[in-house]
Amino acid sequence: MNILLLYIAVISLVTAVVTVYDKIASKKGAWRIPEKTLLLLALVGGAAAEFAVMLMIRHKTRHKKFMIGLPAILVAHVAIITAVIFFL
Repeated sequence: MNILLLYIAVISLVTAVVTVYDKIASKKGAWRIPEKTLLLLALVGGAAAEFAVMLMIRHKTRHKKFMIGLPAILVAHVAIITAVIFFL
């Protein structure tokens, strides 16, 4: 259980940093993080962090795949974690 919590903390931190970097890069016209990468980070455990950061810094909020996809991924994560806690 501790390893799972550590993993979620690390992937959330990485995802938040990458999302903030992409926002800064978008303003400066610098190299951007591909949307596939942002979604992959969300899929592997960073959905909550990415969604929270995205709303705080108003980044990707006009993209349906983020406004619908991230909450959907987050719901799936909660379901998986709940299943692991209660059934394993």
